[in-house]
Amino acid sequence: MSEETTEQSSGEEVVNNETPGDAMGHTKNAAVLGVDVDIIAVLGTADLKISQILQLGRGAVVELDRFVGEPIDIKAERKLVARGEVVVVSDKLAVQITEVVGREEA
Repeated sequence: MSEETTEQSSGEEVVNNETPGDAMGHTKNAAVLGVDVDIIAVLGTADLKISQILQLGRGAVVELDRFVGEPIDIKAERKLVARGEVVVVSDKLAVQITEVVGREEA
């Protein structure tokens, strides 16, 4: 807890020992908890030359750098945050998280 001393106009000292945000019932980072973040599930990647990209058409197959059954990366704002397996939920693709990646690992 921080302690801040201020002087009121009457000359009295007032001690405020609340941490910033406590007076409003919030933690310091409460404002960011409601911010939307884009999540991307990366099935795999491939390096292609521009000439190869220009030749892509319907039915073309692009080989990725991952093997069948290998976990996929889950990224939040381009930062690796987890890994998981592709699953189907109500006829939609989803990812079941198998590993949460620590900050030092990302």
